[in-house]
Amino acid sequence: MAEQIGENEHQKKPPFKEEGNPANVINLVVKDQTGNEVHFKVKMKTKLDKVFTAYCNKKGQDPSTVRFLYDGTRVHGHSTPDELGMEDGDVLDCVIEQLGGCCRA
Repeated sequence: MAEQIGENEHQKKPPFKEEGNPANVINLVVKDQTGNEVHFKVKMKTKLDKVFTAYCNKKGQDPSTVRFLYDGTRVHGHSTPDELGMEDGDVLDCVIEQLGGCCRA
């Protein structure tokens, strides 16, 4: 004899282990001066230094030679996306540090 399955049983999602709240994870894009983009999935409480280090390792750059900007303002590694009010899909600009200037001949 065949078992009858209730209508709601077909609509159940397969069980899986969810780590943390998905609302606490955002996708950040790091974009360099030539327009190349690298995407990172980051928790809201993660220090951005981890993103900066991962980006520099991926691109083969020395972290001391680049700076990261969010909405035109320099971002320090001790900041978190939550502190900066970042949202899913926000872009961090990676620029080469410029030294000098302000000298008159």
